[in-house]
Amino acid sequence: MKKLEITIRPENLEEVKQILSDRGVSGMTILSAMGAGNQKGEKTTTILKGGEFHINLLPKIHVITYVKDHLVGNILIDIHERLSTGEVGDGKVIVSPLEEVMRIRTGERGENAL
Repeated sequence: MKKLEITIRPENLEEVKQILSDRGVSGMTILSAMGAGNQKGEKTTTILKGGEFHINLLPKIHVITYVKDHLVGNILIDIHERLSTGEVGDGKVIVSPLEEVMRIRTGERGENAL
């Protein structure tokens, strides 16, 4: 089992959801985030109470999901083929091993809990 953490541009959320659905993955957690990587974020100044602040972060979406090992390769290929623009800021996918998963409602463990 693997944990996928997928950080993407907000406009790509529906595509990621479709990729995961097409591969049989139904569960996910979606978080709104701000971040900067190689693109160094926006070069804007925000005026807030107390003064002006330089905020160099861009809006991102962070998707967390848990998948069976054999699905990872094809999910990564699909994400690359369908989301890559060739420009900085497309995002990242982090793949981490999962030692154990348990569904709280039923007590199921391992792949049965996915």
